[in-house]
Amino acid sequence: MIKDLFDLSGKKALITGGTHGIGLAMAKALAYAGAEIIINGHTPERLENAINQCESENLRAAGFLFDITDEKAVFKNMTEIADKIGPLDILINNAAVHKRIKLIDYSFRDFQEVVNVNLNAQFLIAREAAKMMIPKRQGKIINMCSMMSELGRETTGAYAAAKGGLKMLTRSMATEWAEYNIQINGIGPGYIKTDATGPIAEPGNPIHDFIIDRTPAGRWGRPEDLQGAALFLASKASDYVNGQILYVDGGMLATLGKPSTSR
Repeated sequence: MIKDLFDLSGKKALITGGTHGIGLAMAKALAYAGAEIIINGHTPERLENAINQCESENLRAAGFLFDITDEKAVFKNMTEIADKIGPLDILINNAAVHKRIKLIDYSFRDFQEVVNVNLNAQFLIAREAAKMMIPKRQGKIINMCSMMSELGRETTGAYAAAKGGLKMLTRSMATEWAEYNIQINGIGPGYIKTDATGPIAEPGNPIHDFIIDRTPAGRWGRPEDLQGAALFLASKASDYVNGQILYVDGGMLATLGKPSTSR
C-alpha cells in the first residue's frame, strides 16, 4: 500500500544537531513514522531537553553527546551506536554553524571552523554510517544543504563554500554508494524561522522584509516544513532518488523576485 512507502518501523536513524529547531522537527517526523531515533548534540542541556520532549510524546529516542568534527569521537560514538542500538538505516547530517562575516574580515580560523562543521564533519559521519549500511545493502543518507549551495550572498562566503561543497559531496557519495542500495540526497532549506534566526525574522527588520519580498510563498519557513522532505528521503518512497537536492524554500530559488506592490 502507498502508506507503507513511508513506514519506518524498525529503522534506526541518527540525526546530528538534532536537539532543537530543524533537526528536532525532522527527528520527530521520523520517530512518528516508526523509526528509533538517535539524537546527536554538543550541549548537554539541549540534548537532555530534546530527549525529554520526545519521551513526552511517546517517541523512542536516545542521545549521544559528541563533537562531530573530532574524528576519534565520531568513530568511538558511531561504534557505540552500532553496538548498543544497532547499525544505522538512516542518517540526517543536520549539524551546522554559520558566522555572518564579510570575507575580507574573516580570520582563517573562523573560516576553517565553518567548513569543518558544515562539510568535513558531514563526510566523517557519513563515512562511518556507510560502513554500517554497505553490508546490509540498504541505507538512506540525507545531507542538509542550503540555498547557499546554489547562491552567494554578502557575509555568507564560508557557509556557501561549505554548503556548495556538501552538494557535490552528496553527488559523489551517490555515485560511489548507489550500487549498495544506499540513497544519498540533500535537503536545501530556505529561510526558516528558528531560535537562531528569530531576531531577524520580525517585521521591520530589513532582512525579514527582503525575504518576504523575495519568497513567492510570502513567509518564512517553519521547522515543520522540513518534515515531509525528510520523511520522503528517509523512506522507501525515495528508493530510486539519488544524488538530488530537494529545496524547501517557498519558491525562492525559482524566481528572480517579485515587485513589492504585488503583495
